[in-house]
Amino acid sequence: MKESMFCFQCEQTAGCSGCSGAKGVCGKTASTAALQDELTSALIGLAKACSNNPKTKSTDRLILEGLFTTVTNVNFNETTLKEMICRIRKEKEAIVPGCSVCAAPCGNTSEYPLENIWEADEDIRSLKSLLLFGIRGMAAYAYHAMILGYTNSEVTEFFYKALNILSFDLPMEELLPVVMEAGKANLAAMELLHTANREQFGIPAPTSVSLTVEKGPFIVITGHDLYDLKLLLEQTNGKGINIYTHGEMLPAHAYPLLKKYSHLKGNYGTAWQNQQKEFDCLPAPILYTTNCIMPVKDSYKDRVFTTGVVSYPGMETIGDEKDFTPVIKKALELGGYEEDKHFTGINGGTELTTGFGVESVLATAGPVIDAVKSGDIRHFYLVGGCDGARPGRNYYTEFVKNAPKDSIILTLACGKFRFNDLDLGDIKGIPRLLDVGQCNDAYSAIQIASALSEAFDCGINELPLSFILSWYEQKAVCILLTLLHLGIQNIKLGPTLPAFLSENVTNYLVKEFGIAPIRTPEEDY
Repeated sequence: MKESMFCFQCEQTAGCSGCSGAKGVCGKTASTAALQDELTSALIGLAKACSNNPKTKSTDRLILEGLFTTVTNVNFNETTLKEMICRIRKEKEAIVPGCSVCAAPCGNTSEYPLENIWEADEDIRSLKSLLLFGIRGMAAYAYHAMILGYTNSEVTEFFYKALNILSFDLPMEELLPVVMEAGKANLAAMELLHTANREQFGIPAPTSVSLTVEKGPFIVITGHDLYDLKLLLEQTNGKGINIYTHGEMLPAHAYPLLKKYSHLKGNYGTAWQNQQKEFDCLPAPILYTTNCIMPVKDSYKDRVFTTGVVSYPGMETIGDEKDFTPVIKKALELGGYEEDKHFTGINGGTELTTGFGVESVLATAGPVIDAVKSGDIRHFYLVGGCDGARPGRNYYTEFVKNAPKDSIILTLACGKFRFNDLDLGDIKGIPRLLDVGQCNDAYSAIQIASALSEAFDCGINELPLSFILSWYEQKAVCILLTLLHLGIQNIKLGPTLPAFLSENVTNYLVKEFGIAPIRTPEEDY
């Protein structure tokens, strides 16, 4: 495999320009990065093969799994990457027999080397990167919905369209509309997942979550997959094992079907980038359900289990049968803490509150509207997105901590762990800090904004509402594209702008949408 890589898909990419050399900032090696590029090339070939040939549900699933696998912090395992590449090529062969061995190939189903994108004109590279990273993030949402049995033909077909277009030689003016269309397709994907989660797990309600870990055996579950948590709760019920969420699993406590399990006790730890410290010598197993795995340290590698598309060399994988017996055995073997352990959030808080989805917020719409009309609430700030380790993210803590006392903070995704244990008080009984949920719940935040605009009979951009976003990986990219599709103006993005945005593409986004980098909290209020 290659001894050097090129990767600039995440916020922490080296020098704010791109990772190269033997290993990326995320810990991914050059050979792993090359395999992920090869996997993407194979997906493009599969999508091309489906242009004029029938596909199946297994093809659709493989497209989602393949794209999700290449999201940052999902798969570090070259063995499973090679296996997936083989599956993709076999699927293409099944759709177009002989396409991989034809002596005079027509090229209609050929794989497309990603070097053609990385080495293209910088504006073309920028737009194709936006499109590719956008559909990778979108695949995560569609995958979660698919696991629950929900699909959308508009969403599914866009994956094939986008993968095909990545291989086309198109000018900037023809690529731009497709990139914007990705935002529209992702809105449909987020709505699909929103519906799936609520129909399967109930309507989230505001819930206080303890940060204390009780004595005895326990399991920490991280990632995003609520269905995996449901299965784990079922299989541990009555076994004397407590379950604690970590990172983006925190909002699970707000869903009625999940919170009915009394052994779903609380939340352990903070955001994904702190896991190496938080899991160090933890007397319990950790189950990774989706993205957000970091290189595993020796101090806890014997207690890490992965499932779904997550894979890390040497870690035990729970297959599609979802039998969590090995995790349960490990929890009983380790035994947990001998006494209750009291932990705090980053700012010293001892509990967190989550579950302020669109339904809960709209239930208090009357008091909110009255408070705005009376001047008690003067502004709303949506401060959310991915967390990360790069210096500068304390901006979000300071922004929320010092926000005007007559403002409401809406938040979602793991970036909220910078400030979600702060006590900001309330305005006439309305909490000033409202946790909407996971990054997967961005649709709920959009619906809240839409409902407010209807209530005040104005456009979203006319509301006293500011978007202050943090980004790290590709799900944040597709959410940004959705906000742009909706015409939302003056988004502040940080801690840095994406390295894959060329000067011309950046200027276009500034001119058309007023997108800008964060500055200081005082300047951005």
